[in-house]
Amino acid sequence: MITTTPPTTARAAAPSDRMRKAALWAGVMYLLTFVSIPTLALYGPVKEAGFVTGLGSDSGVLLGGALELVVGLTCIGTAVALYPVVRRQNEALAMGFVGARILEGTLIFVGVASLWTLMALRQGGAGAEAALMGEILVAFYDKVFLVSQGLIPTFNALLLGTLLYRSQLVPRVLPVLGFIGAGTLLTYNTAALLGFSGELAEVLALVMVLPIATWEFSLGVYLVVKGFRPAAVARLDTVPATPGSPWPGLHAPPHGLVR
Repeated sequence: MITTTPPTTARAAAPSDRMRKAALWAGVMYLLTFVSIPTLALYGPVKEAGFVTGLGSDSGVLLGGALELVVGLTCIGTAVALYPVVRRQNEALAMGFVGARILEGTLIFVGVASLWTLMALRQGGAGAEAALMGEILVAFYDKVFLVSQGLIPTFNALLLGTLLYRSQLVPRVLPVLGFIGAGTLLTYNTAALLGFSGELAEVLALVMVLPIATWEFSLGVYLVVKGFRPAAVARLDTVPATPGSPWPGLHAPPHGLVR
């Protein structure tokens, strides 16, 4: 015998409420990744010769590292928030995005550890013989930064951009901006790896980073203010539900169906 009961308003609203919360959290996390902007100035003294043996405060290195740790955590947070949603468009791409975000966050932590090791050498009263070690740690940080916050974001933009472009969860202009940003950032990083440097390289870096920064900031603002587009969410709901998923698709048994 089969009996059905009409879904309650609360039951019907639950999936959309969760989707709104997922969009909100992802947007907040994306916006928090911009807290590391001051590190450009805070890390200035570290890049100068003689930092290890010199005088002055270490507070800039400590604060800059703390801000970068926040960025690493929010990188992972964006993936955690978005995965349950975008996996219904393409699970393989969604898993790739999660993996890339975790790798990005991990390398950010490694970079911070290298600078804090440099700070520990300085605070320990290391002599002139430690100057070379200081230069090595700074060079190591620069290379890790090039990968963690230079190369990997291009893959993030391509993976998430593809998922959002296909699903239309946000206006397509946003992922297109991400594709452009991925291309410009990859071009600059390739040039940097091949040895391109100098004042022109620093100016070019700002120009090349702008599109992908705009993509991430715009996406964060849109998700916080608007959330996912309802029509796109409805299309995603045609995907069969995964056991344990809070968002059953239209192929899942209706609420209230009892056999």
